[in-house]
Amino acid sequence: MGKLALAAKITHVPSMYLSELPGPNNGCRKAAIDGHKEIGRRCRELGVDTIVVFDTHWLVNSAYHINCGEWFEGIYTSNELPHFIKDLRFAYPGNPQLGRRIAEFAVERGVRAQAHNIPSLELEYGTLVPMRYMNEDQHFKVISIAAWCNAHELEDSKRFGEAVKDAIDAYDGTVAVLASGSLSHTFIPDRIALGNMNNYTREFDRQVDMHVVELWQQGRFKEFCAMLPDYASCCNGEGKMHDTAMLLGLLGWDSYDQPVEIITDLFPSSGTGQINAVFPV
Repeated sequence: MGKLALAAKITHVPSMYLSELPGPNNGCRKAAIDGHKEIGRRCRELGVDTIVVFDTHWLVNSAYHINCGEWFEGIYTSNELPHFIKDLRFAYPGNPQLGRRIAEFAVERGVRAQAHNIPSLELEYGTLVPMRYMNEDQHFKVISIAAWCNAHELEDSKRFGEAVKDAIDAYDGTVAVLASGSLSHTFIPDRIALGNMNNYTREFDRQVDMHVVELWQQGRFKEFCAMLPDYASCCNGEGKMHDTAMLLGLLGWDSYDQPVEIITDLFPSSGTGQINAVFPV
């Protein structure tokens, strides 16, 4: 029987990569990078062999999709922000077996899901950024799941998360699951973007994000799940917050009541709200 060893909501802001480079932004995301490294360390300590990433930077318009290739390798430049991420080299093993099982269990739950082992299907930076800091030595197999679900319902993403847990239970191994996406996601208007990389766009978003983190720390997920659709809409949640719905489906939805551990404190990035937080399993 498989084991879910770690679950987390994480940031993947491209300024983390920019933070590594010489220049005025060097070191600006050290806390976020350190948070990723700590999560990677815990995964090793817990015997994790595969990391599943719900990636809100992978946009899909129909069905749920799982990228479970045997091997991922390449050089990535972001077409969204090429001045932030360019020529990022990566190489990670995949886990087609577990990816196929996730799709099978999702279909059993009435969710339209497909698993893909296609060498030309590339990873998005919602997966590549955390893997850069958690999996530089290729210790973990990687599965990436589209979580920018443009024409989907949060209820279906909840059921998809339940299917991921079914697949992990049936898997002969140990798995970590990461919901890779922001909290609020209202970008700074371009004409004032310079000089505002470390600020929120709206005070409203900051206040709601702080309240959400407080709910999480107190294990008040019945309240959070009730507000999630409005939160995603009113605060422009990244990928419509389908990654968060998947994560909570995996954990038990509104019956989940564990106090969340904050690894990297809530911080703004180009107007959006970001965090690294571990959800005890």
